[in-house]
Amino acid sequence: MHGALPDPADLEASLHHLAAIERPSASEGEEHAARWIAARLEDLGCAARVEEERAHGTYWWPLGIAAAAGAAGGALASRGSRGSRRGCALSRLAGGALAAAGAAAITDDITGGRLWLRRALLPRRPTFNVVAQAGDGDARRTVVLVAHHDAAHTSRLFDPRPVRAFADRFPDVYARFTSTPPLMWPVVGGPSLVVLGALTGSHALLRCGTWMSAGAAAAMAEIATGAVVPGANDNLTGVATLLGVAHALRDEPVEGLAVLLVSTGSEESFMEGMQAFAARHFASLPVETTHFLCVDTVGSPRLVLIEGEGMLRMHSYPEDFKALVRACADRAGIALDGGVTFRNATDALIALKAGYPTVMLGSFDRYRMPANYHAPTDTAANVDLGTLHQAVALCTAVVRRMASRGALS
Repeated sequence: MHGALPDPADLEASLHHLAAIERPSASEGEEHAARWIAARLEDLGCAARVEEERAHGTYWWPLGIAAAAGAAGGALASRGSRGSRRGCALSRLAGGALAAAGAAAITDDITGGRLWLRRALLPRRPTFNVVAQAGDGDARRTVVLVAHHDAAHTSRLFDPRPVRAFADRFPDVYARFTSTPPLMWPVVGGPSLVVLGALTGSHALLRCGTWMSAGAAAAMAEIATGAVVPGANDNLTGVATLLGVAHALRDEPVEGLAVLLVSTGSEESFMEGMQAFAARHFASLPVETTHFLCVDTVGSPRLVLIEGEGMLRMHSYPEDFKALVRACADRAGIALDGGVTFRNATDALIALKAGYPTVMLGSFDRYRMPANYHAPTDTAANVDLGTLHQAVALCTAVVRRMASRGALS
């Protein structure tokens, strides 16, 4: 390993400082954190700036509205599912169309799409991305390290106890699961069942879809009322990793590779900050010479290289880039788990869908879940600092390997 890595105490101090700031997406606290991060990166020798963008800042409003449309469509279509009067077919058609619009809006929102419902109907406010330049600014090739500094709302839906109870009761069955739970499938499934029920005249499908949609809308309302968590693991550990890499590159710079250190705002509102970064910067970052390494939630006991991600459809990360990361981990003596796909979404999804070679580094507990995920217990004191330091070492090693080799080899 080349160059000195930062003192773990410095990383811990950064976690405690930022976790004390309430940082919901697109908020004053998010801006406060962004400006502190940019200043710290400047201290570490980077040319850093804060870019103000526009975002809605929630996911519960767009998904809740779309789910409510599914429930309303199901109620309307149910009026036309029994009988043969002329108005019945029209009610089914109108209800099905309303539910189809809801399903389309949910699908667009959870897949890193155009976010058309929130942009057309919902208010927007400032969000703040940090962009810092390290490495060789004149190099043709670029690696972009991405984290985020906003924090999520808590909810009963994120309570890990049911999953842990199942895993403890049926360990052999649970061991066969290679993906995290698909939390968004029921959300889009409710309006979709209403559409099928309206098309087929099935009262059972309409009833099931209506209740699923209503349940999803209620769940979104419950999330909206939840407190903002400290967000130390998710994802101040990613921010600390960027700071650690900046420290290492200041002490021993690399040549032949530009390094962008990016901390986005509004990631928790379905990657709105990363969407804004894409709109501003992707045109100047050629797909052929740019790689993205997303660092999200690396404060659980086991460092993990995620195989792929996607809330609806799975998007796999490229094998050659994953192989390079694994080789760097082996060379540095870092234990790196794998073999798990992620049924949520991170900023990495935006780069991956745009065609960039992308990988995502995360961490799990023994249940293959991020520790303290979206929970009030996601504090700096509960971060596994050993895993965080491994993430810094691994990301630094990947940057140095790419700079020295000039390719994924």
